[in-house]
Amino acid sequence: MANTAINIAGVEFKNPVMTASGTFGSGMEYGEFVDLSNLGAVVTKGVANVAWPGNPTPRVAEVYGGMLNAIGLQNPGVDVFIERDIPFLKQFDTKIIVNVCGKSVEDYLEVVEKLSETEVDMLEINISCPNVKEGAIAFGQCADSVFDITKKIKNVSKKPIIMKLSPNVTDITEIAIAAEAAGSDALSMINTITGMKIDINRRTFALANKTGGMSGPAIKPIAVRMVYQCANKVKIPIIGMGGISCAEDAIEFMMAGATAVACGAMNFVNPYLTQEVVTGIEDYLRRNKIDDIHEIIGCVK
Repeated sequence: MANTAINIAGVEFKNPVMTASGTFGSGMEYGEFVDLSNLGAVVTKGVANVAWPGNPTPRVAEVYGGMLNAIGLQNPGVDVFIERDIPFLKQFDTKIIVNVCGKSVEDYLEVVEKLSETEVDMLEINISCPNVKEGAIAFGQCADSVFDITKKIKNVSKKPIIMKLSPNVTDITEIAIAAEAAGSDALSMINTITGMKIDINRRTFALANKTGGMSGPAIKPIAVRMVYQCANKVKIPIIGMGGISCAEDAIEFMMAGATAVACGAMNFVNPYLTQEVVTGIEDYLRRNKIDDIHEIIGCVK
């Protein structure tokens, strides 16, 4: 049996397969399909300092090769999450990564400080949130603001942090370099790509928010390219995601330089996906007589 264990910032994962934030809740909805103990980690839906109601409906639309969502990071807030979701996840032999969102730097710091006192393993920081104090420009769209928020979070966090990068930028490597320079332990990439759909019969936007985040197989080639670019610019580990629908997709990300992978939108199509990717990677390694998964990480130069 090939070794599939990986290590990110001192945290040991039994395999490199995770869930992508916002597509798996905290795993409760998927319990009858997937044994969470078989996954490297469960990455939770975004958690804020207070409950967020999310955006008005409709907030999901199907598009060619994927979906648009403008959920608006609806969540019950960090206190409910700590009381309800962490005890649920602790039942399983998997790592717990909590996605953190906020509308100001202070919001993020409040959540990070509270989660630092819990038994979670890592924090994934969603910097695609609009910064209300800076005219709603996303935190992750400017290298200087990425450096600033990363450094402030790193100063208060007792857990390793993963900065989740937005693809909605001119040069994603600049953002990756800024996050690394400020002390991020790893990167998650990519988040969704901004898109729009118009309902021609109703002559209006398909989403009440007008725009939404595009995810699904159509974005995979863009995500693989961005992972490859960043893997060749930074030394910290990358968790690759964006349109993974099978083990072959996951392996592609790892060959581009990702240490781990996260399955997202396609969980909605196939709730067994994460488990199938785990076994598919094991089958690939066995068929190709590869003893250790590290042999394929970043093997394409």
